[in-house]
Amino acid sequence: MAASPGSDWSAWLAEQAEARRTAGLERSLRPRAADDATLDLAGNDYLGLTRDPRVTAAAAAAARVWGAGSGASRLVTGTLDLHASLEGALAAYLGQPAALCFSTGYHANLGLVAALADRDTLVVSDAHIHASLIDAVRLSRASLTVVAHNDVEAVRRAVTAGAGQRILVLAESVYSVLGDAAPLPELADICEVASALLVVDEAHGVGVHGPGLVHAAGLAWQPHVIVTATLSKSLGSQGGAVLGDPAIIEHLVNAARPFIFDTGLAPAAAAGALAALEVLVAEPGLPGIVQARVADLAAALGVPPSVGAVLSVPMPSPQAAVAAQAAAAEQGVRVGCFRPPSVPDGISRLRITVNAGLSDEEWSRAVEVLVAVAKEHQ
Repeated sequence: MAASPGSDWSAWLAEQAEARRTAGLERSLRPRAADDATLDLAGNDYLGLTRDPRVTAAAAAAARVWGAGSGASRLVTGTLDLHASLEGALAAYLGQPAALCFSTGYHANLGLVAALADRDTLVVSDAHIHASLIDAVRLSRASLTVVAHNDVEAVRRAVTAGAGQRILVLAESVYSVLGDAAPLPELADICEVASALLVVDEAHGVGVHGPGLVHAAGLAWQPHVIVTATLSKSLGSQGGAVLGDPAIIEHLVNAARPFIFDTGLAPAAAAGALAALEVLVAEPGLPGIVQARVADLAAALGVPPSVGAVLSVPMPSPQAAVAAQAAAAEQGVRVGCFRPPSVPDGISRLRITVNAGLSDEEWSRAVEVLVAVAKEHQ
């Protein structure tokens, strides 16, 4: 019997591919060589620590001592002394009582929200939260209210309307697309009054702002404020973490599926992140380099400065953004693109990541190239 038109997977895949091509949203993998000389302003190595000899030496040593992987789920034999050391160091640096590491920052957000929220929970979410938090809410099956970006009064109304339910409020400390900061003190006050929990994704805050914006706002060690973080940006490694009330950490160990059923963070990644954290503590001036370069580049491009390490340069279309990206690459500077569906407002942008690891000469050359490319394609 012939298959019905709706069951033809080959035809469906071809239609999806053609739709992406027509909209200028086609993506592909482009492997890069280890000796690639292109200046990288597309990755998330904000502090330039991924190739720092102290970090790579620690990662290599851990692989020799512990092996290439942790070997199992952390509830079996996959929890290493190395994990405990990293969690203790992260908690101390961010001023939090406890921490739990996951294999990725995505898993940290997914595990936290899905373990805390269920059908009896209301989630109040900023419109610009990361995809990992969006997916976490979907997985939890909680009720969801999405509020306008950084609209404190909208959050207050939503929380008030949800009185009697367990409530989670989701925000990022720094929103990478728009480069602005969340009103954390106001959100924390709303949550405290309503006995709600505030979840703050510090992926773009930690490192760029030292211990992060939760710490800067005096909200560390508050039982109603939970922090998630990544080890793959300022700390130059891979992995994620949840930090906060020990009771919540204990709950995640027992209820977070991305923690329970995943293999523990690889030793090299854990040791690399720990070494990067030690460098950051020893060299507190690193965040200042990032902040100064963000201001420098924003002024040169004529765009608002970012609170984080990522600058967004609006482009007239996805096609223009891709063309500008290619033009920069031809001149030795790699940048990224924000294109739908990655951007909540639908505006395509060049995504330029500031890197403190570039020399002053390299940085000046990168700025010159980007200014010329932006002028040509905007």
